[in-house]
Amino acid sequence: MPFCKGCGHTHILRRLNDALVSLQLKPSDIALVTDIGCIGLADKLFESLHTVHTTHGRSTAFATGIQIADAVLAGSALKTIVLIGDGGAMIGLQHLVNAALLNVDVTVLLCNNFLFGMTGGQNSAFSPRDFITPTTPDGNIIPPIDMCRIVEAAGAEFSVRALATQKGLSELIARAIMHPGFSLVEIVELCTEHATERNDLAGNKLAQVLESQGQQLGDIVLRTTKRAFGTIYAEKNPRREDRTTLTDKSVTPKFQSTLTRQVGIVLAGSAGERVQSSAKKLCDAAIASGLFCTQKNDNPVTQGSGFSLSEVILSNEEIFYTAIDVPDVAVVVSAEGLTEVGEKGLLVRMTPSSTLLLDASLPLPETAALVEQYPFRKEFGGDKAALSAVKSFVRKMDILPEEAF
Repeated sequence: MPFCKGCGHTHILRRLNDALVSLQLKPSDIALVTDIGCIGLADKLFESLHTVHTTHGRSTAFATGIQIADAVLAGSALKTIVLIGDGGAMIGLQHLVNAALLNVDVTVLLCNNFLFGMTGGQNSAFSPRDFITPTTPDGNIIPPIDMCRIVEAAGAEFSVRALATQKGLSELIARAIMHPGFSLVEIVELCTEHATERNDLAGNKLAQVLESQGQQLGDIVLRTTKRAFGTIYAEKNPRREDRTTLTDKSVTPKFQSTLTRQVGIVLAGSAGERVQSSAKKLCDAAIASGLFCTQKNDNPVTQGSGFSLSEVILSNEEIFYTAIDVPDVAVVVSAEGLTEVGEKGLLVRMTPSSTLLLDASLPLPETAALVEQYPFRKEFGGDKAALSAVKSFVRKMDILPEEAF
């Protein structure tokens, strides 16, 4: 387990695993949707399930979309489970309320250790009164929210609070997963890195803490009077097997590629200089040449300044793993792009069989790759440097016909 010694996350994930084993569900019929935070490290542990690692606080919203799509397209064959911390639940409060209101068939395991564990132990909306954290050094003065009661008020029919170490937790989680509608299990646990360091807190005191805050353990509400939203929606919007789209957007290859293996290309430059749209043109050319491709983009939240980056994978076979650990080719056309690929460690991981196409204005970085420099910016300007570099890549690698690009 990738957690601190004594962390409640270890107990919770073991009990979740026990619950899934007891239910004998096929791994391919389970989607585990995780939030940012320590609990999000669970993705890597459940290797045989579908896992989706989301943005902070939005895991319930992602899971809601997954469940509704599955209900309409596959008859609710998928069991969708959310793992979220109290920090993420605080940020994503509206998503939890809306999921309860809709009564989507999603199980939320809310792992409550009273603080933001991954970012340094700051207080959350779940922190008890008088709780000491780096952001409440004199003790928290705001009463904690009661998420179980909030989702009950929003219409949830399964809302339970439990301790991470209590007997029967795996059975409780299993019941929540099989509940036909929205279910929330708030699991109260210890953060041994931050909470116990500053507070008189131990596992056998958690129940007392909850009681002092006016919160109870056990079943808050358990009913099965409502139908799941996905089922109702699917009935009102039945899938028609004969439904056709207005326009056929499938691609008939017009060209041929000589590619016989998977190739990972990283294109890096500056925001506003058409880096990602240039990568998209490369993908379009690859598809037109009968190849499979994926594109993943990255840029700062500032949207318009700083770096811009695209990771493109081309393959003559279907692509299942969409990350590039070691680039076969890196195309870098600006200082911001060079800094970013350097900070990501991509250049030092490149091998002598890799190629780095570098703008001539940039300094040579430390890398084992074969480096070739061209004056993309000088000859074509910043706004066309990325596009001309991609065209140069197409010509150099000779895996796509230039006319396809």
